[in-house]
Amino acid sequence: MAIRPHTVVVLVPLVLGVWLLAPTLTALPAAQSFRTRLDLVQVTVSVTDASGRLVTGLTKDDFQIWEDGIEQDVTQFTDERVPVSLGVLLDASDSMRGQPVLDATKALDRFVGELLFPEDEAFVATFNHSPRLAARWKRPTSALVNVLDGLQPSGGTAIYDALAETARLFERRNNIRAAFVLISDGTDTASDRTLYQALDVVRRSDAFVYAIAIDPPDARASTRVNPEALREITALSGGYTEVVRSAADLGPATARIADELNKQYTIGYSSKRPPDGSWRPLRVRVRRPDHLVRARRGYYADPPSR
Repeated sequence: MAIRPHTVVVLVPLVLGVWLLAPTLTALPAAQSFRTRLDLVQVTVSVTDASGRLVTGLTKDDFQIWEDGIEQDVTQFTDERVPVSLGVLLDASDSMRGQPVLDATKALDRFVGELLFPEDEAFVATFNHSPRLAARWKRPTSALVNVLDGLQPSGGTAIYDALAETARLFERRNNIRAAFVLISDGTDTASDRTLYQALDVVRRSDAFVYAIAIDPPDARASTRVNPEALREITALSGGYTEVVRSAADLGPATARIADELNKQYTIGYSSKRPPDGSWRPLRVRVRRPDHLVRARRGYYADPPSR
């Protein structure tokens, strides 16, 4: 049985208003659940040293995992790169006008065109006060280069709504592992959903979520990006939030995400408890005190749908 890696989500701020013909996310057909064996729990893990450098070369015996405080036997392990289904969510609000959106588009084109693998797939969505799908799942991801050319930013910033609406696209993915990348330069000013509701969406997903927060020194205090809220979202999933000073820094930031996707581990264990719909906290550690581990903090043990 192949190990199931986690989903990653990348959120990137970009412009939205020009996509008048792009389908809204609410117009998408109902998704089919993406499931594997219910008693096999698979967890994607990133390991870094004290300096923040990614650690490779570990073995199954280096890892320990606990479910709801009870240590489990690691029965599945791989350190090989598994194809990823990548969701890109781009901030297209008014604050991204001008050079920021040009820099963001350039970084996105390099990310999907050069840094991912031929077997990977990706979709691209944008958001301002509402999310909009710019391109459905594409493989190879190089087919997404230039998909956002001509975008014009406008409107407010509804991060929580956009995250909740686009997360369900992962239910139709083709690869086991998934990631979500979010890029934004502002705080949420337009969502109907709360941060707590956005966190619940992340809890119900196996996606690794990354966020890049653009925080220029001259940003207005009222609309300035909120890294603390983004960190709550990404830490729950096993991902991370990086704060950069300008959209020109998006290229190196997305390259670091791509590098991590190439160097993750996937471990698995057979849960001793039947699926009952409960939330089960997870904790993963490495038997080396100088290494730090990031992984999702739990999962819902949902029974199969009928």
